[in-house]
Amino acid sequence: MSEPNVKFRHLQAFIEVARHKSVVKAAGFLNVSQPAVTKTIRELEEALGVALVEREGRGIRLSRYGEVFLKHAGAAIAALRQGVDSVSHERAGEAPLIRIGALPTVSSHIMPRAVDLFLKEKTGSRIKIVTGENSVLLEQLRFGDLDLVVGRLAGADRMAGFIFEHLYSEQVVFAVRAGHPIPTSGHSPFSELGDYPILMPTTSSIIRPFVDRLLIANGISSLPNQIETVSDSFGRAFVLSSDAVWIISSGVVSRDIGTGLMQALPIDTSDTQGPVGLTMRTDAIPSIAMSLLIQTIREAAGSR
Repeated sequence: MSEPNVKFRHLQAFIEVARHKSVVKAAGFLNVSQPAVTKTIRELEEALGVALVEREGRGIRLSRYGEVFLKHAGAAIAALRQGVDSVSHERAGEAPLIRIGALPTVSSHIMPRAVDLFLKEKTGSRIKIVTGENSVLLEQLRFGDLDLVVGRLAGADRMAGFIFEHLYSEQVVFAVRAGHPIPTSGHSPFSELGDYPILMPTTSSIIRPFVDRLLIANGISSLPNQIETVSDSFGRAFVLSSDAVWIISSGVVSRDIGTGLMQALPIDTSDTQGPVGLTMRTDAIPSIAMSLLIQTIREAAGSR
C-alpha cells in the first residue's frame, strides 16, 4: 500500500465498526477487546488525518470522510479475499466457491432454472446461495462476502462502487388464498384491507417505499393487523392457512397464482414496478465459472 501506516488490521476493524455501528459489537465479532478496536480506529484516523467515526447517542456513525473511505476499504478487503480464495482453491485443486445473494422473488423462480443450466456445464464449481433483504445482501457484496447479488436495483446512494445489469421488471401484488372473501365482496379491496392480517415487506426492503406510496395514494395511512416479513416460506404457509393478504413481489407467488392456490386482488400495482437484475462490484473480475453462471441467470430470466 502507498500509505505504510495503514495495515490490514486497520481496514478490518474499520469495516466491522461500520458494519455493526458499534465498537463493542465489532470487538466481539473480531474477538478482541473494545480498547484494542478503539486504538486501531484512532491509528487509522491519524494515518489518514481525518475523523472517520462520530458519536451518535449510544452508538456511532460514519463521518462523511468515513463514508467515502468505507467504499475503498470494502473494495480492498473484497479484492484481497477474492485473491486468497482463488490461490487456496487453485492449490487444493478445487474450483472456487461462487457466492450468490438473491432476493426471495429471484430464489423461487430464477435461480432454480439458472443453477440447473449451470450444472450442465460441469465446471465443478461449488455454489452458495444466500437469501435476504436487498440492503443486507449489498452490504455483504461490498465487503466481499458475496460475489454477486440478483435483486432489485437499489437507490443511487447505495450503488456507489457497484454496477447493475437489468434483467427484467417486476411489480408487487396483493395475494390471497383461493376462495378469499375480498374478491367476491363487491367492495373496493382497499376498503377491506384493515379487516385482515396484512403481510408487508420490511421497512428496509427495496419495495416497501413503493408499497407505502400506493397505500397512501388510496387513502390508507396505516394497517392495524400488520406483519413484516421477508420469509417467503412463512408468507406462503400463513396465507394459504388464513385470510391474510400478502403484499409481495409478483415473482414470489407467480407459481401459486398459476396453479390456483392463490389469487391476486384486483388492484392496479403498476406504479410499484421496478428493475430486477445483477449487481456486482465495479472492481470484480469474474472467473470463467462465474461468467457461465451469470449467463445462465440471464437465460433463466429471459425465459421467465
